[in-house]
Amino acid sequence: MSDTVIRVENLGKSYIIGHQQQNERYTALRDVIANNAKSTLHRLNPFTQNSKLKTQNSNYEEFWALKDVSFEVKRGDRVGIIGRNGAGKSTLLKILSRITEPTTGRVQIKGRVASLLEVGTGFHPELTGRENVYLNGAILGMSKQEIRRKFDEIVAFAEVEKFLDTPVKRYSSGMYVRLAFAVAAHLEPEILVVDEVLAVGDMSFQKKCLGKMEDVAEKEGRTVLFVTHNMAAAQALCNKGISLKRGEVNHIGEISKSISVYASSLDKGLNHDLSKRFEQHENKIACYTGVRFSSLSGETIETAISGHFLGISLSFHCRKQNVKLDFYIGVYNLLREKLLHLGTSFSTPQLKVAPRSGEVVCCIPKLPLTEGRYFLNLSLHGLGQRLDHVVDAIELDVQSGDFYQTGKLPSASDSKFLVDHIWKFENGVVNNLLL
Repeated sequence: MSDTVIRVENLGKSYIIGHQQQNERYTALRDVIANNAKSTLHRLNPFTQNSKLKTQNSNYEEFWALKDVSFEVKRGDRVGIIGRNGAGKSTLLKILSRITEPTTGRVQIKGRVASLLEVGTGFHPELTGRENVYLNGAILGMSKQEIRRKFDEIVAFAEVEKFLDTPVKRYSSGMYVRLAFAVAAHLEPEILVVDEVLAVGDMSFQKKCLGKMEDVAEKEGRTVLFVTHNMAAAQALCNKGISLKRGEVNHIGEISKSISVYASSLDKGLNHDLSKRFEQHENKIACYTGVRFSSLSGETIETAISGHFLGISLSFHCRKQNVKLDFYIGVYNLLREKLLHLGTSFSTPQLKVAPRSGEVVCCIPKLPLTEGRYFLNLSLHGLGQRLDHVVDAIELDVQSGDFYQTGKLPSASDSKFLVDHIWKFENGVVNNLLL
């Protein structure tokens, strides 16, 4: 028997969207009469109702939310579906959950699917929490005995004991999500489909949900499809990834690679031109006007190397004289985790009063970052306040280098950082181990 539980072949989903005419400022009585006459003719002539004719009308447009999507999911896979807003992630999950029909292609699913696509999915607002648990279980094909066996565990996970016999229309969005996720995760579906509704819950609930999904996938061997914009959560939970871009598959494979491909497509052209910011932001006392990377000799470089010198040169302008400025750099990875926080207030000696314009250089003698792509945020402080802040000012590409001087390159997957270190035996003899 094949381990494939989901097979998607050439899947496509199109919608007909309408556009209002921009130059129509008001509707006159004659327009209403004419439009009603046209509507009557359309109803009498079925041919005019064809969607193809609608797409030929300038007021209508055919929009493909998904186009030629194909992939397979094995039993026990934890698949993160990532992409920008409008990439087709939610549409894909709705098709897999049999909520909507595809326009082209087909989907084959083996096993029972539990879906949590939005707050209160499958809940009846007039029914109590208790009644909705049994209702959802019945929809998933569970017997009453199976639901009763899991009932206490569901209620304990959702933390809604006090409100169990209250109609769910009176629940907060957080309570809705807690109960809905508890039902979907505990009633033993073979395939669990979760959209990014977990963002509604608080941090402790999100952590508990991620832990439960990990148990469902790893310990119970069930399949999880997880849509999220939280790359750290996707990295922690999923072993595979599907990156969507404008309704098409951008990458399928190992989750780290999918995140990298997604981030690359998201940040094309990221390196902003900061040179005109001083003129554009007349209300700012001081601001950044440029950033570049430099070598030990001061030459501009495009790529840094692990273990080598890196200079980060920041150009700035200030409208006041004799201002004590503090410069800060935050270095983030693809998951938007801050890895380094560099600032003049941490350095020795500290910078004193700055000129009204110039360039300040942050010197890193031995770059500790492993191979990969990173992003820099810039912050400028003075006069007791933050004067400027630039998010994703520039991207930094780092190539692997012989950081430890061992004659070989360290693997980027072993660690986020590279650190000089030595090892000692108990007798005090120093031994530089070749790792």
